Formats: sequence, structure tokens, C-alpha cells
Amino acid sequence: MFSFSPQRSALGFFLKTGFAAVALAAFFSLPLACGPDGEYRAVDFTSRPVSLPVSAKNIPQEGRLRVAVAAMISPKETLIHYRELLDYLGRESGQTISLLQRRTYGEVNDLFPRGEVDLAFLCSGPYAVARQRIGFLAIAVPVVRGEPFYRAYLIVPRQSPATGIEDLRGKVFAFTDPESNTGHLVPRYWLAARGERPETFFRKTIFTYSHDNSILSVVRGLVDGAAVDGHQWEFFARNRPELTSPGRILLRSEPFGSPPIVVSPALSITLRTRLQEILLSMHADAEGRRILQALGIDRFVAPEESWYEPIRRMHAGLNLGRGS
Repeated sequence: MFSFSPQRSALGFFLKTGFAAVALAAFFSLPLACGPDGEYRAVDFTSRPVSLPVSAKNIPQEGRLRVAVAAMISPKETLIHYRELLDYLGRESGQTISLLQRRTYGEVNDLFPRGEVDLAFLCSGPYAVARQRIGFLAIAVPVVRGEPFYRAYLIVPRQSPATGIEDLRGKVFAFTDPESNTGHLVPRYWLAARGERPETFFRKTIFTYSHDNSILSVVRGLVDGAAVDGHQWEFFARNRPELTSPGRILLRSEPFGSPPIVVSPALSITLRTRLQEILLSMHADAEGRRILQALGIDRFVAPEESWYEPIRRMHAGLNLGRGS
């Protein structure tokens, strides 16, 4: 059995931003959780865990792997993206997978010292900054479009007259998560390089808590700009172009190591090694290759710490202390 246990409603960021009722109504008409007819269908993830039936073939009853995913994309999209991958990982490792989704990156980080998670899909920012403090170990990094790197994209509505970040002065801007690299750290660093701070540069900022929410906020005109994960933008541009065609990319960052898959240091070396072997060889297996292709991933490779140094330098340059 593959079980899914999110923690908070994805609606929380709207309740904190002070958007007018008309803006909320407009947002809730977006295809964040749509059926075939395109109508929005509310999904309540807060009352109890949701169990999803999947093939139990070759999964013994003993052994459970607790996997956490921060809401880089909204809950329904996360299930679509990760279900087959985690089902595959469970079958090949002989573990029953329990998926724990958390609304923020910080909430995922907090699971590790409490011993409540074994494996997690992290954003590169929390990994780079909190690795030594929390002690999680990176075992695999996705290669997308031929490289194990990704970039922050500064995006605006297609009809926006903006030609550079300076043109967003006095505008409304969307960040994703306070600990996101592409969705928060990078745009702050861009502004700091110009002697600016978000609090004084933008008229208003909000947190959307997922990259698809940020993309949709921009293309539907709820905000004037946003910083998002380039992988997510390119994935939607390829698979759901109607979500990105009303927007455009204003600026791309330097490359950073792609978001890694990490394990708890408490996980046995035997299981850690087996999980890494499964991930690094997925592309050589027909079923694994099909799942990777559906996700837009070429393959997984072992990470190199040097890929994350630019993130640590930006963090240090902004004097952000040990948080991210």
C-alpha cells in the first residue's frame, strides 16, 4: 500500500496575503486540481491521510520507507508526479512506501531530527544550507535536458512591458517558499546586487508555497512577476503549454545543482546503498525509463557537493545565518 499524508491546506498562503475576494475567486478557477472538464474540484487533504491503492506486487508487508516531499508543486500535481516513481522504488527495494507531503521546505527539514522520515525530495536551497546541521545525505540528483543542474526563472505575464528586473519596482511579486533557492534566495540575491531589498523594492510580496501556484499567479495576472524553478516551468511548457504560454521568461540565473534525493543518516547503510543503486540504474530498466521519461528526467546521477556551492555563497552573501 502506498499511503499519502499531507499536513496543511494549500489555501493557507491566500489567507495570509490579503488578496481581495475577487482575486481569490479568480485563483480558485485555475486548473490546480482539475477534472477532464477543467472545472476546479476542491480536495481536502487536512482531515485524514489518503490511502492510494497501487500494485502490491513484490512488496512484502514488513519494511516501511517514510518518504517526504515538500510542496514544490501543489498536492494533486505532486501525486501525479511522484506516485509511479515511489511505487517503483518500493517494489525494487522491497519496502512499503508512506508518502508524507508538507507544505513548506522547512517542515520537511524538521522531520529529520525527529526521526520521522527516511528519504526526502528536497529543494536545493534547504539541502545546501542545512546539510551539515541536519545531517541528511544526498544519494541521487536528476539529470534533466542533459545536465544535473537547474536555474531560477524570473517570469512575467506575456503582455508585461518589463524588460528587466528594474521594471518590477513597485509591483506585486510572488515568492514560492521562504527556504526555496530559485523561488526566494535567488531573486533576493539579484536585488541585493543592486542595493535593493524586497521589502522596499516591491509594493507587495506573497508566498505561494509551490512553483505551479507561482506560475499560475503570473499568467493569470494576479501578480506582476515571480521567481520559479526552471525545471518546473519547462515541464509545464512541454506538457501543459496552456499554463505557460500566457507568460514569458524575463531572466535566467546561473546553474545550480538540481534538487537532490536525500536519506536520513539513521537509515541503514545497506538500505541506503540499495536505494541509491535503484535510482542510479532506473534509466537502464524499461519500466524505470518509462517513469523517468514521463517525469522529464533523463536519469539520476550521484551528486557532487561543488554543484551547491553557488547557493551557499549567495546565502553567505546575504548574511542569512544558518536558516535559508
